[in-house]
Amino acid sequence: MKIDKFKIISDLALFAKKGGNINDAAKKALEMTCSYVELQAASLYLWDNEQNISLTVSHAETPLMQTRLTDIENNLFDNLRKNQQLVSAYMSFGGDEPFHSFTLPLMFSKNVFGAVIGIQNGESSVITDDLFLETLSAMLALHYTAANLDGSTESQKEIIEKERLTAVLETAVTVNHEVNNPLQAIIGNIQLLLMKKENLDEGTIDKLKAIEESALKINNVTQKLMRMTSPKTIQYSDGTKMIDINDDADSDS
Repeated sequence: MKIDKFKIISDLALFAKKGGNINDAAKKALEMTCSYVELQAASLYLWDNEQNISLTVSHAETPLMQTRLTDIENNLFDNLRKNQQLVSAYMSFGGDEPFHSFTLPLMFSKNVFGAVIGIQNGESSVITDDLFLETLSAMLALHYTAANLDGSTESQKEIIEKERLTAVLETAVTVNHEVNNPLQAIIGNIQLLLMKKENLDEGTIDKLKAIEESALKINNVTQKLMRMTSPKTIQYSDGTKMIDINDDADSDS
């Protein structure tokens, strides 16, 4: 009896909810998909930021079909991804034994970290099941992402933390450039005035010292931003959050 596509998706979703291993989930999903779509072989690839393969899961009717699919991946899809930024494709091939193939991305936000590929012999085209196949790849991507964010692996967490730190540091560099340059001029001029305080009355001196103190506090804040290594947020007001600049900057001082 042919497997129902809803069962494939629902089983994959339930497997993800239980926190199942991506290898086992992908293996089962590919096996069931091959039966439903009548694929001769299917594979899932995961890769790192340098597009080096970190995981491969496959299912095939015969070793020959697996070899054919692997050849298409290595000689076609992989090259197109690296050289032409290919994201997804459905292709038909002619000859004495016509066949069809596809590649679909595993994505989180705009980050492509893997692909699902498959091969189907005969005249019928996998394009007729494109919505199901795209849903399958999306579910596998969500499964993998959920597993990473849940702590099964640290790669996705590390990526997010690095992106947050990069954003903070870029902001800090901007603040230092746009704020510190005029700020140094203010501090310098105030200190020059204070060097001639014998010509100033007590009220003016107190005001200059207050301005200097405030300017130095601003300078200290920008320096703390530059030293951030693990940005954390704290509650500000009305549900608004702000970066805790005293978290690890002060701990070292």
